[in-house]
Amino acid sequence: MTAVKVILRADVDGLGKRGDIVEVSKGYARNFLAPRSLAIPASEGATAQAEAMRRARDAKDAKAREAAEEIATQLVPRTIEVSARAGEGGRLFGSVTSAEVVDAVAAQTGIELDRKDLLMEEHIKELGTHHVTARLHTDVQFPITIEVVAS
Repeated sequence: MTAVKVILRADVDGLGKRGDIVEVSKGYARNFLAPRSLAIPASEGATAQAEAMRRARDAKDAKAREAAEEIATQLVPRTIEVSARAGEGGRLFGSVTSAEVVDAVAAQTGIELDRKDLLMEEHIKELGTHHVTARLHTDVQFPITIEVVAS
């Protein structure tokens, strides 16, 4: 089995990111990567193009990390209040989901998050203070303090 060097034109799970030069089998390059326009053969001219892709990717990544850090500095010191119906002993009727947390963050801070950015093992089912982890970038992960109060 012979291998060929290709330049990735898009991120490919388990293989690399856009602009990376990787070595793959001929069949994988010919039958999967090329038909989907995910990679091009690594010629000398294309290698220079790959370097430009990597620089652009790094600049975009740095800008995204900076934006995520800015949001983290605004959200970490704050406590986000979420109201929910509760019964005896502080148990909620239902639960507080990541979508409700995102809505509360947007209403109280004006910061728009995606519910997929919040890492919640399970929904919040009791009154009180809870911590939810937000991951806005692969390098930026921070806690958001949620105060669940009875409505």
